[in-house]
Amino acid sequence: MSTCSAASRTLSEPLAATAATARTWLLVEQPGPWGAKALTHSHLDPELGRALERAAAGTGVRVALIRRPGRHADHHGPSRRRVYLAHTLPGRSWVRTGMLPDPEVLRDLDMAALGAGDHGGLWEPYDGDPLALVCTNGRRDRCCALFGRPLAAELVASDAGEVWEITHLGGHRFAPTLLTLPHGYTYGRLGGHAVKDVLDGVRRGRVVTAGCRGRSAWERPGQAADLAVRELTGETGADALTVSGTEGAAPEWTVTVTRRDGRSWRVTVVEDVSVPPLPASCGADPAPQPRMTVAGIASR
Repeated sequence: MSTCSAASRTLSEPLAATAATARTWLLVEQPGPWGAKALTHSHLDPELGRALERAAAGTGVRVALIRRPGRHADHHGPSRRRVYLAHTLPGRSWVRTGMLPDPEVLRDLDMAALGAGDHGGLWEPYDGDPLALVCTNGRRDRCCALFGRPLAAELVASDAGEVWEITHLGGHRFAPTLLTLPHGYTYGRLGGHAVKDVLDGVRRGRVVTAGCRGRSAWERPGQAADLAVRELTGETGADALTVSGTEGAAPEWTVTVTRRDGRSWRVTVVEDVSVPPLPASCGADPAPQPRMTVAGIASR
């Protein structure tokens, strides 16, 4: 049986502007098996998982579970677990981390403040290697397990960075998919060597555009515009560009991208659909998939 990622790759479906949208990521360690909806189908208390989903809705915060790569025995995990909190807006990106004696304390988080970039001194600053989060949840889509788990294992073996498995990044058909922090750029279809180049770039505050799906801080028209200006200008600084305005509505937007030196570009982004139709995930019927196309770029 053909996989959704094989169909997407064969038809050269564009990667740009397909990243999950989140200004802030809340990543909670939860070893053991994950179900298709991991926040409520894992050894995390499902009531807590539902509470976090409700609290995060509409705040710009995306909650996901993480675990160390490797074999995942059916156990409830350590009494203390790692948590990361990452905000991804250019010039304001940060990562905080701590160890939770009890994940129930997450109920008290002010999600609206976290989504706005205010961590309130929560936990400790993280200043280690770039975070590399590889989607491996085969219960959600088998491509994530088939391609994500080997990638995560290769990155660990090569000491490429701080590597974790993550429950869901969207876009199964682009597997293996990867989120990098602190900047929030997401990637697809990359092998281990290419990912190591991406992580080397993160260490230097640089963005590798090959295989890039977009920066999670932006909605998808903004993701498309950011990458298009980078391709046009050769700009690689992670925080050198910001999406400073978006006008219009589907199917056409005008996005203003501003460089930190004051230069700016107006980017016309149009939404269309894939031709021919593609399955969004393994087992799904082929259907038109939305995609963002850059129709024009003009300097201001």
